[in-house]
Amino acid sequence: MPQTTTSLPSPVALLPAPAEHELVQRLLARDERALGQLYEQYARNLFTVILRVVQDEAMAQDVLQEGLLKVWLSIGSYEATRGRLFTWMVRVCCNQAIDALRSPRHRFHRGNPSLEAAGAHYSPAPTAFYPEHIGVRELIVQLKPRQREVMDLLYFGGCTQAETAEQLAIPLATVKTRARAALAVLSRMAR
Repeated sequence: MPQTTTSLPSPVALLPAPAEHELVQRLLARDERALGQLYEQYARNLFTVILRVVQDEAMAQDVLQEGLLKVWLSIGSYEATRGRLFTWMVRVCCNQAIDALRSPRHRFHRGNPSLEAAGAHYSPAPTAFYPEHIGVRELIVQLKPRQREVMDLLYFGGCTQAETAEQLAIPLATVKTRARAALAVLSRMAR
């Protein structure tokens, strides 16, 4: 099914009752071409009704797609004796639109404008990380000396764990153990 309003078919008059009955029978038989015909016949009119409810073209397009999927999946519940196919589809799509408006996702997005609308500007991230800007150096002073020397090389000296092990002449596993222990202590201090 097309995704933009410009590709929606032109509004078309309702099918005569015999043709509508035949379309319903084909939909019940899971004829995918019948779904295409349903779309061609009713999508523009359904979109117009949905747009009146949600008042947002992109959302209306999504609701239309979801509504037509629901029609396809629940065509067995349609009863011709209770009304026309189009009327039933309008009810299905309007219920889908109301559900979409009530959804937490919609409420969240409605309250938060897009980055472009909010005037957000791209600014590159800093090229270097300086732990001293967040007070890490003050916290590291409180560590045990062996943990402190490992953290100094890892975070302030820019060394990898392997380079730290080489500089301190200790096994790599010891560097990892001391770094993990230091991080545990630092996380408790930061609380």
